[in-house]
Amino acid sequence: MESVLAEIKKQVLAYNRDGVRELAEQALAQGVEPLALVETLREVIAGVGEQFASHRVFLPELVGAAGAMEAGMAVAQAAIARRGLQAASFATVAIGTVAGDIHSIGKNLVAALLSAAGATVLDLGINVPVEMFLAEAQEYQPQVLAMSALLTTTAPEQRKVIERLAAAGLRESVKVIVGGGAISAAFAESIGADGYGGTAPQAVELVRRLVGRAAGRTDGR
Repeated sequence: MESVLAEIKKQVLAYNRDGVRELAEQALAQGVEPLALVETLREVIAGVGEQFASHRVFLPELVGAAGAMEAGMAVAQAAIARRGLQAASFATVAIGTVAGDIHSIGKNLVAALLSAAGATVLDLGINVPVEMFLAEAQEYQPQVLAMSALLTTTAPEQRKVIERLAAAGLRESVKVIVGGGAISAAFAESIGADGYGGTAPQAVELVRRLVGRAAGRTDGR
């Protein structure tokens, strides 16, 4: 079992989506627990994320590894659902690219690293209308709502979502973070967001801090 998990790590680092998917299925067939498979995938992508944050690998490598990890994670999560298991989660995060914007790479990276860090991620996809963000917040009550916008023309959609959350009486119950090529820390503050993540690893750390504060943590982490 250890050998197949080690091979999965190698194939994630080789950006081999099909290979990781096949090995994940093989691991389950050999008796590896789905939650152990999840932890293996989390461990390897977290390492890549740390290397990216310290500039030892670059965006193409992070994108490739995240895509391969997601292929294996889909197999593991399907097995978890079939068995009625539940992976440990430090936060539930709803994430999407705002209406009018079809860019997905940044959003996908944040989602992948959040999942690797142990968050439950509700990925709404791209070109997400204000109403869908609002409905997600109402139905699933995520602790964090994350929005991406690459274009200056779509960045105002983030403000609209925050305003609608406030109008619906939901703003105090969810932390809102924003990011993307068109977004800055100053813009995030101007629209009333709770935080801004300039990179995917920064977004993960931001979620950790916000959830810690929301839970009443006072140790500064």
